[in-house]
Amino acid sequence: MSGITSALQQHHKLCDDDFVAAEDSARSGDWAGCASAYGKFRDELLAHFGVEEEVLFPAFESRTGMAGGPTQVMRGEHVQMRDLLRQMDAALDQKNADAFGGAAETLLIMMQQHNMKEENILYPMCDQALGQDGDLQSRIAAGLAA
Repeated sequence: MSGITSALQQHHKLCDDDFVAAEDSARSGDWAGCASAYGKFRDELLAHFGVEEEVLFPAFESRTGMAGGPTQVMRGEHVQMRDLLRQMDAALDQKNADAFGGAAETLLIMMQQHNMKEENILYPMCDQALGQDGDLQSRIAAGLAA
């Protein structure tokens, strides 16, 4: 796995692992553990969205002229997933395992579909269009590490 998007692909796996830990904690009623794991997951996911929306997508759109295509679809899905995060925030505050689990289940399905589209369609398009741009790779890595 190389190219401009390799760090983002690896970051998908990190987010997935954090998500599983949060779900497992909620399911077992460990709300302190859930808050910790979910907080890490939430921060990682929002950083991921930020890097895509503020760094990768604009660079891709500028290079290709495709502002209304796949990046627009991904931004729309980010909005939907942020809404699910808000639902999970509320459920965590209320220690409501059913509400947390319901929103988490929906988010999991969305993330799986979203990641597949990015990894199999959009990221290869970005890698091809953007080449080996070291500055862009550095900005992506810095955004994911923040």
